[in-house]
Formats: sequence, C-alpha cells, structure tokens
Amino acid sequence: MAKKNIPYDQKYYDPEIECMPRPELEQLQLERLQTMVQYAYDNTVYYKRSFDAAGVKPSDIKTLDDLAKFPFINKQTERETQHVGSFFGELCSVPEEDVVFMATSSGSTGVPTVSPFTQEDFDLWQDTEARLFWQAGMRPNDRYVHGLNFALYVGGPDVIGAQRLGALAIWAGAIPSDRLIFVLKQYQPTIIWTSPSYAWTLGQKIKEKGLDPRNDFSIRTIIVAGEPGGSIESTRESIEELWGANVVDFFGLSDIYGACAAMCEAKDGLHIVEDQILVETVDPVTGEVLEPGSVGELTYTTLMKKARPMIRFRTGDIGYVSTEKCSCGRTHARIHVTGRKDEMFIVGAVNVFPSDVEYVVRKEPGLTGEYSIRVYDENFTTRYEVSVERALGSDEPYDQVSKRVEAALKAHTGVRPAKVIVFDADKLGTSSEHKAKRFIDERESAK
Repeated sequence: MAKKNIPYDQKYYDPEIECMPRPELEQLQLERLQTMVQYAYDNTVYYKRSFDAAGVKPSDIKTLDDLAKFPFINKQTERETQHVGSFFGELCSVPEEDVVFMATSSGSTGVPTVSPFTQEDFDLWQDTEARLFWQAGMRPNDRYVHGLNFALYVGGPDVIGAQRLGALAIWAGAIPSDRLIFVLKQYQPTIIWTSPSYAWTLGQKIKEKGLDPRNDFSIRTIIVAGEPGGSIESTRESIEELWGANVVDFFGLSDIYGACAAMCEAKDGLHIVEDQILVETVDPVTGEVLEPGSVGELTYTTLMKKARPMIRFRTGDIGYVSTEKCSCGRTHARIHVTGRKDEMFIVGAVNVFPSDVEYVVRKEPGLTGEYSIRVYDENFTTRYEVSVERALGSDEPYDQVSKRVEAALKAHTGVRPAKVIVFDADKLGTSSEHKAKRFIDERESAK
C-alpha cells in the first residue's frame, strides 16, 4: 500500500528505524543475525557444509564481532553453487515454488548470477525502496520516470517502491534517447533515475535539439546508480549544473537489492539500510576485519532476506564505512565506495582507481567530461593512459590540453599517466545510452 498518510514535510519515512540510537540498532542487528545464521545453516546445503568445514556453528554468534569467525562467500561461490541440485542451487534456502521473482547480474565479469526473491523478500525490498526514495526527496505528488533497464536487472522493480510511496510512476525503462526526451518534455516529470554517464549524455542530447535541460523540463532530482559518478563531487556537480537539479547517488547490487544505500542531503557517503544489512570492511588480501573508517573491501551479510541468505559476501568494492551520526540525523552507517578491487591498478606503488581519473576529467575546464582509461604492462611495469575530449568548439591545441590534463592527473593521483590522448567532442565513443564502459585492462594479470 502507498504510505500517503505521512506529512509531505516529514523528514524521515520511518524515523524509528532511520534514527534508532546505535546501541539499539546494533542489538537489533545481533538478534536478526543470530536468527539468520541459524536459518541459513538449517535451510541451505551450502552454508551447512561451509560452516561445518570451518568448525563454526550458529550458536557461536554471541556478539556482532563473532561474525568474523565465519567463512566468506563471493561471486565465485555463487557461480559454483547455482543450478547445483536445484534450479537456484545450493545457496537457495526455499523451494523453487516459493520464489516469485528472479534477477540476474550483468555477467560483465563472468557467468551471470541469479538472485531469487520470495514474496516476503520482494515486499520488504520495495518497502526499502520507498524509504530510500523518500530520503532522496520524493513525495506522493511527484512524477517519477524510472529510466532503468527492466530486462532481468535487479534495479527494474524498484519503480514499485516509488508507487508504494505514492508517487506517479512512469515505467520508461531503457528506451532510446529521443523517446525518453519526448517523455520528459510531454509529461514534465520531476524525478528521474538513470546512470551518471547517461544523465550527462541525455542532457547534452537535449541541448543539441535546441532545448534547455534547466528551463524546458521540470526535473528537480536525478537519482543515479550503477557507476561511481554520483559520489564523485566534480561529476555530480557537472550534472547538477547541466540540469539545474539535485543529484542523489544510490547503491545496490543484484546479490541483495536493487538499492540498499542512498545519499542524504549531507552528500557525505550513502546510508546503508543497517536494519537489514550488516556491513564489514575487510583487508582485500588477508580478510582481516578492519575498523570503521579504514579503507578495505566492503562485505555484506543480509539480516532478513530469506530466499538466498548472503553471509559475509565479499563484493569486490573498495571503500570505507562511517558509523558516526550524520548531520541529517540518521544513525545508519554510511558507505563510501571508492573503486573496484578488480579495476584498481598500481603505478609506482600508488593505488589508482578509475574514479580518481573521473574526478580530474570532470573538474578540469575545457573538456566534455568523457574519458577512457587503458592500463597495460610495459617493461615489467604497469602504465596507464587516458583519453579525453576537448569541449565542443574548443580550439585549444591538442598538446596543450594533453599537458594540462597530465599535470592535473599527476597532482590528484600522485602518478603521471604515460600519455593523455585528446579527441574532439563526441569522437571518443564512450558516451552511452545507459552505462558507459571506460576501463580497458590489457595487463597480463587481467587475462
């Protein structure tokens, strides 16, 4: 049901949960963790085998810290266990007839993994989306365009969360730009969700048609996800300037929910729904649990999802967690994703992420903001080169642009690229209808 009885000026969708004092929140997490670990052990082939092999049992969970005794899972675990013994495999805890929805990962880094949901899971998920939409500023009087792919993508059904909140939901999906521009012009929605790269590309296409994204449309909030740009200040501010709208970053993963963390007005990380997900930061190499604030691999444990419990799921995302109370008043931890473990590269003993490059390219004047990164081996050393575009109409010499961007990258990352290649506007080929591929890894270790 739509929760329309909340006053539109009420700041929190569920203040009891969102602002729960951390001691109470952690007690709630402990109780749900104990229940979930026991449930996973009793109902899944994989977890019983895994826990037994590790010499741990559900009753070992006395405190939240005891979770560190239990083994990890990752994408490889999902691939190796799905379709084994049953359609959904050894990580699934319910019979197939209890599953009402399934999503899959993109499979961009391997075999697509299947994510099942019971009806209870699905309803809880959409209640969560309604909470995050409200946090982003959506209200029942908004017109919302859901510009995400509906084809097996876990973000597709999130539109139901907007309906549950009470907003008018326009199920656009991943349609061609001309059609989406027509929808935005014809129906004058106030909120749209898409990827950061596509929000930028769409705004540019609107300008090419002689229209102004700021004045000819009614978009006041752009929700972005799927890429790191929404949490990169220079990228976010560029999109906001282009549209005259507020950009709010969301985070989700097919293994859990379409969105399970979102930015608030403070724009200092993304609040993760800690009443449903326990987050740890671990050393990417040793797996040692790190203190809040330390940079490491983000690892999640679901506390309520029944169809496929995820106990200590290593995401491959590199970042850190803030647990202090946010200025917005919410007490739930904030995650800060800085990059992907499989996309990080080391040059001259310095860790570099694509998000570092994006920060520079989107901030540096005289560029379109489009870029690509090529990482390769040369003389037993890792090197990287960056391709960028001059702004439309720019006559700045290519070599001058290259030297300027090289210096900016050296100043921000600590290591100079081997080369900066400069293209004219729209010639690089990275602008995307929805999600851009900008990272090319040619290292032997990546093959």
